Amino acid sequence: MKELLGDISQVPGLMGADLIAPREVKNLAIVVITSDRGFCGAFNANIFRAVQAHFDAQPPGVHVSLLCVGKKGIDYFTKRGYNVIARHIGIYGSLTFSWAQSFAADLIARYLKGEFDRIDIIYNEFKSIAQQRILVEQCIPIPPPLPSSPPKKPADFIYEPDRAGILLSILPRHLNFQIWRTLLESTTAEEGARMAAMDNATENAREMIATLQLQYNKARQAAITKELLEVVSGAEALRSA
Repeated sequence: MKELLGDISQVPGLMGADLIAPREVKNLAIVVITSDRGFCGAFNANIFRAVQAHFDAQPPGVHVSLLCVGKKGIDYFTKRGYNVIARHIGIYGSLTFSWAQSFAADLIARYLKGEFDRIDIIYNEFKSIAQQRILVEQCIPIPPPLPSSPPKKPADFIYEPDRAGILLSILPRHLNFQIWRTLLESTTAEEGARMAAMDNATENAREMIATLQLQYNKARQAAITKELLEVVSGAEALRSA
């Protein structure tokens, strides 16, 4: 789909499509995806640091707003005085594609009304149970595809009914699936981080129990030895008397 969008959008006269044409950025929106619950290691803390770094990297004069998905992000950034304009809590228990569609539609509507000049999204990408990767991606306007290496010769496709009609039809669908993919990645990464955190906590608890058991046995043995010495000393004292 990215290749298709890249091929269509390069045609002269279509670069003015609202969801593709870049703007001068004066109002930036950052979609922050965190979890609703804790006990998932550094899953949320890494997101917080990435958002703060992205916020600090913006040039002077750029107004930044946050749209937070997840209770942890809402609590963290609200307490620190960030401009949080959207709050979404409790979606992970029954995450559906229809919710992703409505969320993407809201982003598109805000962008087309001129409320934002660019929308970025920051989330955890799932790599493995023990590894998540923080991604900062431009969501709207849709960035042009990166050039391939080596460069591929563009195919001469015939589009029906026309390129403009296909572009306007594909763009919202593309954003819907990008938001859906992002939510799925973050949810999977969260579960992986929670499994790893709970496994580490279990292992730490086992080590602590073993250490305390050893200390208890040493203390118990020392107490028994002390009592035996007292008994033997008393018996010796009686014999000598």
